[in-house]
Order: sequence, then structure tokens, then C-alpha cells
Amino acid sequence: MEARNCLECGQKLAGRKDQKYCSDFCRNAYNNRLNEDSNKYVRRINGILRKNRRILEKLNPEGKITTDGITLAEEGFNFHYYTNIYTTKKGSQYFFCYEHGYIKLENDQYMLVMKQDYVK
Repeated sequence: MEARNCLECGQKLAGRKDQKYCSDFCRNAYNNRLNEDSNKYVRRINGILRKNRRILEKLNPEGKITTDGITLAEEGFNFHYYTNIYTTKKGSQYFFCYEHGYIKLENDQYMLVMKQDYVK
């Protein structure tokens, strides 16, 4: 029988044949270390998306309002990050941060909206 060792700490394993770690701690440590580099990037992007969502939620408590781009920028909104784009039949594009969205109007105005059930 071949000796098996924990992928994280190297301790000898006893038990199931497909066992890879000696404990939950080692399993978590191994996976955290494995994903560490990509997690930094993902955490940064998710932080930006959450901030954008909070700003839209704060400025649009009723579900639909018009505001200017300066107000969004002063709050720290980052227009480069959003979770999805919804294009209407007429070709207008709404940018969403989760369920909160916006569309650019004329004269640096933005209409803030909440995602409706029929918007996929």
C-alpha cells in the first residue's frame, strides 16, 4: 500500500483512499494558498462593485430617479465596473451593479433604476 501524505503539512494520512488532507484546517490553508493571487484581484473588483451598488442604492431609494454624473463621481462611483448590461429593443443600454442600474441621458444626467423581473 502506497503511503499518502497531507498536501498541506505532509503528515501521513490514514483513512479513506481519496483523502488529501489531515484536517479541515489543512484543507482550508491549502486552498487559500492556492487561490491567494487570484483572490486579491477578485476581492478588489468585488469591492469596487459593492461600492458602486451602495452608491446607487443610496441615491435611488425609491426605485427610479435622475441625477448628474458629478454627484455619482463625488460619491466615488466607478463607471468602468458593472455586473451586466441590459439592451432594450430600441438599443438603449442600462448598466447594472447587481440589481441597481443606470442609463446615461443627455447633459451628463443619469437615470438610476432598479432591475425589474422581466429584465434578465
